[in-house]
Amino acid sequence: IVTWSCVAVAMAIGGMGCSAAQRAGASKTVASMLISDEQEAQIGKQVKAQLEKEEGIKYVEDATIKGYVQSLAAPIFKAANAERNVSWKLFVIDDPKTVNAFATPGGYIYVYTGLLMAADTDAEIAGVMGHEAAHVTERHSARALVNQYGIESVASLALGENPGLLSQISSQLAGQGLMLANSRSAENEADHAGAIFSNKAGYDPRGLATFFNKLKKQQGSTPAVLAFLSTHPDHRRGGAQGDRRQHRHQAQ
Repeated sequence: IVTWSCVAVAMAIGGMGCSAAQRAGASKTVASMLISDEQEAQIGKQVKAQLEKEEGIKYVEDATIKGYVQSLAAPIFKAANAERNVSWKLFVIDDPKTVNAFATPGGYIYVYTGLLMAADTDAEIAGVMGHEAAHVTERHSARALVNQYGIESVASLALGENPGLLSQISSQLAGQGLMLANSRSAENEADHAGAIFSNKAGYDPRGLATFFNKLKKQQGSTPAVLAFLSTHPDHRRGGAQGDRRQHRHQAQ
């Protein structure tokens, strides 16, 4: 049951002159009240089905590759579950020409074989997965949904009054690449939390940074890296490019 007085308090805190951490906490509180874990899982499941049907993505079947990626991800997910208990689903997309990874609601993490080939160390792959897992633990999709659709529309989900909105959200996420462009602050949150997850998992927490910097140096000479750089822009810099990103691949 949604406690509307708590929602109002959280929204008020978010609008006051408080710290970024307080605003983020209030935003997460509101999102968790309005969009349940079960609803996020439903969205993630529907997005997966649409990606497979409409975009024809294919997954790696090789047990060795799948086992390797799972072995890297397992300690990351364990560390992330200390922040938010999630039933993680990891998929390796068979596309060596695309260097990318993305997360969708419900703990669905997708990694392209092109990214695995581009990484030089386990820490770089773990850094990417930690970053994507952090988008899930920080409820960035749910928070963006509240911003995009408005609190009243999203509240109807919590009350079970608008089941069609779930399908609409899933279709938009899968079909348009979305939807939920993360803000620079969300990217910073994912970087920070992801580094913590990587460190707790026993990896060098600088893995994501070294991977990103390496791809920046290759930009222009290696077209495949543009997928990662376009969907994970350098949010440490200003401008619209740094203020938005889409969690999808180069087709968008």
